[in-house]
Amino acid sequence: MKSIKYILIAIIVAFAAQLNAQKTVQTASLKVSGNCESCKIRIEKAAKTAGVTTADWNQSTKMLKITFDASKTNVDKVSKAIAAVGHDTEKYKADAKTYNALPGCCKYPRGK
Repeated sequence: MKSIKYILIAIIVAFAAQLNAQKTVQTASLKVSGNCESCKIRIEKAAKTAGVTTADWNQSTKMLKITFDASKTNVDKVSKAIAAVGHDTEKYKADAKTYNALPGCCKYPRGK
């Protein structure tokens, strides 16, 4: 009887932990400027900061879809990391020096 009680407690604890873990996983999309496959690789690599589990940039729509653990990171941090490698996001613009260092095929038209 005691062993059944312990098994039930273990199942309840595991279930509660699983529910709590699911609450922190979020998905978001953000617009990121870029042109080519090299941009895709650079953008996705930069987006995979601590806590980001998936990053997929669509070249035609210029949209990056990320799945992340909200207890470890947020969209703002990911946007900053992408801008730091030369790609403008909706919220952050890459600095001119970093943008100018991109290969020619990766230079996209920049808005003012």
